[in-house]
Amino acid sequence: MTTTDRTPTDSTPTTRRAQDGRLEEVADGVFAYVQPDGGWCLSNAGLIVSDGRSALVDTTATEARTRRLREAVATVAPEMPTYLVNTHFHGDHAFGNFVFPEAVVVGHERTRTEMTAAGLHLTTLWPEVCWGEVELSPPTLTYRDGVTLHVGGTVAEVIHPGPAHTGNDSVVWLPEQRVLFTGDVVMSGVTPFCLMGSVSGSIEVVRRLRALGARTVVAGHGPVAGPELFDETERYLRWVQQVAADGLAAGLSPLEAARDCELGEFAALLDSERLVPNLRRAYAELGGARPGAALDVGALFAEMVDFHGRLPTCRA
Repeated sequence: MTTTDRTPTDSTPTTRRAQDGRLEEVADGVFAYVQPDGGWCLSNAGLIVSDGRSALVDTTATEARTRRLREAVATVAPEMPTYLVNTHFHGDHAFGNFVFPEAVVVGHERTRTEMTAAGLHLTTLWPEVCWGEVELSPPTLTYRDGVTLHVGGTVAEVIHPGPAHTGNDSVVWLPEQRVLFTGDVVMSGVTPFCLMGSVSGSIEVVRRLRALGARTVVAGHGPVAGPELFDETERYLRWVQQVAADGLAAGLSPLEAARDCELGEFAALLDSERLVPNLRRAYAELGGARPGAALDVGALFAEMVDFHGRLPTCRA
């Protein structure tokens, strides 16, 4: 595995300055672009290079960060990517699409729909972030269940595993290299987030992803790891379900249940305030809501802010 470290140049209004991304070769011709520390809006991307062709998995949140991603791609790819797969519609994974005009943007059919509907709303949550001259560039090639890309000699299976982080997630599986790009279905050292998806659905999706037999897992946020991430994610999600069941039995609201519980082994995960919307999802599912059912996302986000005491810090 090789790593290219890049010197941080951007400043942020927080005490911890976010680092630039670094390109890590995780298999022959397969790279993860990791943005430490993986917190809010510091997402990962992926790059596949084979026989003079290349494909990208996700971009980043801001114009400046995605231009640095483009520079990193140019150091290992003979040409810019032919395909760009979006793992879901959130801006921290897709706002940089326009920086790669050569690429056909690929995504689930609902990724295009929801990206178009959401527009640049994410920028209004954190107006202090220097987003740049972001232009929305939704997928122009969509699929329903799955599609296979042939990147030179590398086969990349794009799969919609079901509702998990959102209702339109995609993962990218390289069966020969046994590398899996999970998007935000799986996080590494970062709290899972089911604000727009499903707790029970995430557990089922994690089961399906585990069965693929990945050796290397590039999560949507946080360090590259192995299949142990599936077990860690499932333990957290089942703990959320238990906290929800106990809270419901005690007559507590999700917010009250979050304030009443101890994080235990999950205290070290970044962005622990996500517990509140995760519990709200788990409560709804205990009440019979189907996985991925529409909830008031604005209200869930506001409840999380109330629990946290302030708006979470975005260091993009």
